[in-house]
Amino acid sequence: MHTLVFLSTRQVLQCQPAACKALPLLPRELFPLLFKVAFMDKKTVVLRELVHTWPFPLLSFQQLLQECAHCSRALLQERPSTESVQAVILGLTARLHTPEAGAGAQPLCRKHVLRVLDMTGLLDDGVEQDPGTMSMWDCTAAVARTCIAQQQGGAVEPGLAPVPVEVRVDLRVNRASYAFLREALRSSVGSPLRLCCRDLRAEDLPMRNTVALLQLLDAGCLRRVDLRFNNLGLRGLSVIIPHVARFQHLASLRLHYVHGDSRQPSVDGEDNFRYFLAQMGRFTCLRELSMGSSLLSGRLDQLLSTLQSPLESLELAFCALLPEDLRFLARSPHAAHLKKLDLSGNDLSGSQLAPFQGLLQAAAATLLHLELTECQLADTQLLAILPILTHCASLRYLGLYGNPLSMVGLKELLRDSAVQAELRTVVHPFPVDCYEGLPWPPPASVLLEASINEEKFARVEAELHQLLLASGRAHVLWTTDIYGRLAADYFSL
Repeated sequence: MHTLVFLSTRQVLQCQPAACKALPLLPRELFPLLFKVAFMDKKTVVLRELVHTWPFPLLSFQQLLQECAHCSRALLQERPSTESVQAVILGLTARLHTPEAGAGAQPLCRKHVLRVLDMTGLLDDGVEQDPGTMSMWDCTAAVARTCIAQQQGGAVEPGLAPVPVEVRVDLRVNRASYAFLREALRSSVGSPLRLCCRDLRAEDLPMRNTVALLQLLDAGCLRRVDLRFNNLGLRGLSVIIPHVARFQHLASLRLHYVHGDSRQPSVDGEDNFRYFLAQMGRFTCLRELSMGSSLLSGRLDQLLSTLQSPLESLELAFCALLPEDLRFLARSPHAAHLKKLDLSGNDLSGSQLAPFQGLLQAAAATLLHLELTECQLADTQLLAILPILTHCASLRYLGLYGNPLSMVGLKELLRDSAVQAELRTVVHPFPVDCYEGLPWPPPASVLLEASINEEKFARVEAELHQLLLASGRAHVLWTTDIYGRLAADYFSL
C-alpha cells in the first residue's frame, strides 16, 4: 500500500527536468521519500540531483531504501538497479567537483551538508543477476573507479577544495579485482572521497595480497572480515591474523579451512596454532565467529577460551567436532548468548547426541537460528532432541536438509513445533520414503545426489501443507530449497 504523500511524490517526479528545478523550493523533510521513489522508479536525472543537493549530513541506503510509512516495499531486499546506483555515484562526483563556498558566497548552502554516503547493505545473493541489476562486485568496481578518477582529476585552485565525503561500502575482492581495488583504497587516502569499508569479503586471495589489503583499511570502520576459499592453513593464518586483530571494533570474523599443513613438522603447526589463539584474544568486540571446514577436533576449548566476550553467532560446519567439544561449548559462557548456531556436517547421531542435547538446552533461551544440515539425524535422533528443541521458544529458522528423516519424523516435528510461535522457516530434507533402494544409514552424499520419486514427494509436500493449514500456521515456510536466501545473516537477527 502507498500513502497519498507517496503517490504525490511519484507524480511530481514524472517530469524530471521540472522536478530538478523544484528541488531547492521543497522542504528538506521530503528528500528521503524523494530519494526512495527516484531510486525505485529509476528517475536517474532526479536521483543525481538529489545526491548533488542532499541537505543532510548522512545519506544512507539502509535508512532510505527500507520499508517505510509511505511505502511497504523494502528495496534492500532486491538487487539494486544499475541505473539508480550509477546515478547516485554520478551525483556524488558532481558534489566532489562543487567547491566550498568562498568568502563572498552565502554560507550554509545545503548542498554542502553531506558528509557520509553509506552504500552498505545492498543485497548480494550470489546468484546470476539480470543485466539491469548490480551485484556487490559491480558496486565495488563502480565506487573504486570513482575513487581513482577523483585522485587523477588533479589539483584544484586554492580556496576551492571539494567538500570531503566519506563513502561507506561493503567490498568484495578476488584475484582479478585485487589490484584495481588496492589502487582505489590508496587513491582515497587524503582524497576528498574517502573510501571506508564496513564488511570485507576476500575470495581466493593469496596471503600477501590479503595482508596488503588489510593494511589499507580504516581500523575504525571495519565490522566484518570474511576470508573464503583461501585455504590458508595455520601457517598462512598466523601471518594474516595480527593484521586482522588490529581492527578493535571487528564484530564478525569468518575463516575457513584452518588446519595444520601435513608438509610442516607438527611442532611448527602447534606453534602457529598457539600464536593464532594469542591473537584471537586481542578482539574485544567479536560477536560472530565462523570456522567452517576447519579441523577443530578436541580443540574447541582452546579456541573459545581465548575470547574476551561471549559469542552470539558460532558457525562450526564440517569441523569434525568430538563429544568433548560439544560438552565444553554447552558449559561455556558462549552457550547462553548464542543467537545463531551452525553445526552442519558434524555427525550428531552417535556419541555426540547427548552432548548436543546439553548444548541445545543451554542455548534454548536465546537461539534464533539453528543449522543442522548433514548431521546424520534420523528419526530416532530427531525424536530424542524434540523435547529440548521445542523449548527454543524464540527459534525462527531450523535447517535440517541432508538428514535421513522419514515422513513420520517430519510430521512429528511439524506437530511438536506448533508451540514455537516465532518459527518462520524450516528447511527439511527430502524424506527417505521418496528414495528407492537407499543404503542404511545413507551417507549424506547419497541423499544429496540420488534421484527421488517426484510423485511421492509431491504427495509429501501436499500433506505437510495441509497439516500446516490445519494447525493455523500457513505463514510458516517448510521447504527443501537450500539456495533461497532463507538463512539469516548474523547482523540481521
